[in-house]
Amino acid sequence: MPLQNRVTPFGEIVAIEQRGLFMGNRGIIHDPATRTLLARRWTNKAWIICVCEFRNVRREVMSRRSWTELFFYDEATALAAGHRPCYYCRRSAATAFAQAWAGARGKARASATDIDAVLHAERLRGTGKKLHALRVAPASLPDGAAVAASGEAYVMASGRAFMWTTEGYQSPRNLKDAEGLLTPPSTVAALRAGYRCVLHPTLLALLEGDDRQQHSSRGRRPRSPTAK
Repeated sequence: MPLQNRVTPFGEIVAIEQRGLFMGNRGIIHDPATRTLLARRWTNKAWIICVCEFRNVRREVMSRRSWTELFFYDEATALAAGHRPCYYCRRSAATAFAQAWAGARGKARASATDIDAVLHAERLRGTGKKLHALRVAPASLPDGAAVAASGEAYVMASGRAFMWTTEGYQSPRNLKDAEGLLTPPSTVAALRAGYRCVLHPTLLALLEGDDRQQHSSRGRRPRSPTAK
């Protein structure tokens, strides 16, 4: 049975078989004796996104009194849950994120502490996920932003919505509206300012296939009703 350490775009930590591209943490939130989660879902404001392999370090997941290993399907999932890139194992990504995040707020720079403080206020409502008002059409959101619609999470890319499921992304669809924004607003602003988050290869493949299909459809000329 899988451990309860996969994170959804809603920020929930669940036990599913899904294999992800990234790891991360929110501090120590598990019992190493039973390898199960404690009641709390975070112990510090630094919710980070890490690579799964770094300097050949090997860890037995949730086996010691250290930070709890969490896993994300892709970076868009992690950003939606309220995490940000780690400065230790993803320094270039963390620096790019901080620059875009600060620039979007009209600042020259922003420290990790500054970012964490704002994200912490944006990601939580009580002990649950905060859903933010969506004041634009979902299609106008930057690639990697996530919204909630009919109780499901959708990641936006090239104006199209990809529903996140425990089995992966579904084929793209046009989403006219949504109940709200899952990705914290300051992170959405960073994405709009130029930070490029890592989308899962399956989403990119679905997007490429949809682009080909649309291109093919536009290339077909309607046949004249008088043509013989």
